Amino acid sequence: MSPFAQAIETIRRGCDELIVEEELVRKLATGRKLRVKLGLDPTAPDLHLGHTVVINKLRHFQELGHQVQFLIGDFTGMIGDPTGKNQTRPPLSREQILANARSYREQVFKILDPERTQILFNSEWSDKLGAEGMIRLAARYTVARLLERDDFSKRFKSNQPIAIHELLYPLMQGYDSVAMKADVELGGTDQKFNLLVGRELQKQYGQEPQIILTMPLLEGLDGKEKMSKSLGNYVGIAEPPQEIFGKLMSISDDLMWRYIELLSFEPSATVRKWKDAVASGANPRDVKARFAREIVARFHSASAAEKAQSEFEQRFREGAMPENMPEVSVSAPEGGVLITHLLKQAGLTPSTSEAQRMIEQGGVKLDGERVVDKALRLTPGRTVIAQVGKRKFARITLK
Repeated sequence: MSPFAQAIETIRRGCDELIVEEELVRKLATGRKLRVKLGLDPTAPDLHLGHTVVINKLRHFQELGHQVQFLIGDFTGMIGDPTGKNQTRPPLSREQILANARSYREQVFKILDPERTQILFNSEWSDKLGAEGMIRLAARYTVARLLERDDFSKRFKSNQPIAIHELLYPLMQGYDSVAMKADVELGGTDQKFNLLVGRELQKQYGQEPQIILTMPLLEGLDGKEKMSKSLGNYVGIAEPPQEIFGKLMSISDDLMWRYIELLSFEPSATVRKWKDAVASGANPRDVKARFAREIVARFHSASAAEKAQSEFEQRFREGAMPENMPEVSVSAPEGGVLITHLLKQAGLTPSTSEAQRMIEQGGVKLDGERVVDKALRLTPGRTVIAQVGKRKFARITLK
């Protein structure tokens, strides 16, 4: 395979849509370094593996020698991306945005090469627009076009309010591409409309329109909903090594391949060999452990990954944790849910009194650790593996 063909295969790997592929091929054929843009609004302090799907693709472009531009949306973050929202979200303050931005910079360099990454803030050009500039920018797009966006359309039809600043968001994201003269912009599939606005605005400003590459939204640990901290089905990249390793080992075998495709840096040929081996009878848990070790090493260290695997094997595999276990969601109030109520709601005990009895007898474990406190409360936003007795297991997500 020629280097050019290999580059195209690398770029295509895992991507959902490439608009327009012929234009990308033409740009790559020129041999010049492309300006490849990825923008993230720092609306929360921590990144999870779902965020890294598109950051990994940015790394692919970096390894191919292109100019990577990581944009921190300190201006757009104050507006708040309305994508997928059924109601207006409250804007964050500049202080909150800047604090989160510092955290993003530290975390993103666990994936990208800091020496070859250009960090930009969109307040640099957005603040300078002023009232006149905002009006002139708004004149380049129509309300009718903005209401073609799925979430806006649904809210409009159901008489749900849409604030004016929300309508400005796609325009401001699109203007980022104009200011940065982006050749390629990356984003999740839910960002397609905003990316297309950028492409259209570039045409109006006399620029060559950017290529759009969208990446799939990573399912959470439950294999159903999009990975989200609010749903408790996430793996945070700043979490302890043992937590990351254990969470990844708990995913289903089918979901494992999805995670490997979108998150692993192993060559496609290696992944194909793994699939062939499993199809021939190899244990998928061995592949899952190798993948979990890779992820822990990326965000911590190789030694931390080895230690996490060793502790996991001692805690779970020697304890005969089942290959598959029920996955349940339990509602937890803000102050947390009692361990006895958790076990009853998860179907692991028929009553809270039985849960108390099992705890007293030392028959209850959470993530491999024996529970001794009957007054233990678990807060929402986390996922645990609960064991009652020798045979009852469940993976419980607290919402």
